[in-house]
Amino acid sequence: MPRWVIEPGFFSSPQVQGALLIGGVAAVISAVVGVFTVLRAQSFAGHALADTAATGGSGMTLIGVNPLLGFVIGAVGGTGAMEASGVRHARGRDLATGIVLGASIGLASLFLYLDTTTATTGATQQILFGSVFATAPGTVPMVIALGVTSLAIIAIAYRPLLYSSISPEIAAAGGIPVRLVSLAYMLALAFAVALSSLAVGAILSTALLIGPPATAVRVTRRVTRALLAAIALGIFSTWLGVLLAYDSATWFTDNNGLPVSFFIVAVIFSLYLAVDLLALHRRRERHTAVTARVAA
Repeated sequence: MPRWVIEPGFFSSPQVQGALLIGGVAAVISAVVGVFTVLRAQSFAGHALADTAATGGSGMTLIGVNPLLGFVIGAVGGTGAMEASGVRHARGRDLATGIVLGASIGLASLFLYLDTTTATTGATQQILFGSVFATAPGTVPMVIALGVTSLAIIAIAYRPLLYSSISPEIAAAGGIPVRLVSLAYMLALAFAVALSSLAVGAILSTALLIGPPATAVRVTRRVTRALLAAIALGIFSTWLGVLLAYDSATWFTDNNGLPVSFFIVAVIFSLYLAVDLLALHRRRERHTAVTARVAA
């Protein structure tokens, strides 16, 4: 490839290879779970789990444990706290989610403060904004295991999850165990949040979880096509972000590149904005055509 597209050493770098693998897995899982998150209108729950994941990650970093394990513990713990409320109505779920969100932010701020006052360096950057280039190779098996588990949950519960996402009342009337399906979905969501937190940081994980699926849903209303489109958009955004972050090291004289999470989120936002503007343009064209037809 030309030097102006890909800097030399990109494909041979072990850090880049690890980033592409981890980022790709996180993008796939976030896309699959994210489509159902968009359909269920539970983006707020995903954001809350990102904050509980930050709590777990900062806590584990404080005691010298792999932050991914902390992300998982925090996200799963947040899921348990929200589901333990037993609330079924949307307003009650939002209240329970808000309470969990507030408590987790408080704990995360405490742990991050303690991280920065100890010998741990770069903890805040790693937890909040990710450091996929610096992720230890030993983390890869855990990433793959979480990804496979999350996909298995979605595959097993696919049809009842789809029905309950579109119309919980009709699904419950049809005999679908809506509460059990919701718990399975929340567990898959917790794993997806943990992986996206590792890739782009806890504070930006919602962008990877919601951005590509929301863009895909605007392109097509068919769930299977939306899943495939979200996966493609997620992988494209993540891998392009990794490439731009790698190349950005040559843009400055001090050889300090820009964060990979910035580029991933920027690509996701740009894609969503482009699709949104295209949809707006098409609506205006249809409106103009209908107006002209009526006038004629």
